[in-house]
Amino acid sequence: MPKSRRAKVTIRCNVCGETFTLRGRKDPSGGVDTGFKQCLCDNDKHFSIQEEP
Repeated sequence: MPKSRRAKVTIRCNVCGETFTLRGRKDPSGGVDTGFKQCLCDNDKHFSIQEEP
């Protein structure tokens, strides 16, 4: 089984400003799957997502 590449991601809620730093797996399309669903303020759509090296 090949090793999956892990990536560090910072997610910032555009509604309340809360930030989350998570690790996720890179998928074949170039995105990162962290399993993040929604913010503490119940926002589930409006986020700024930055991948860190």
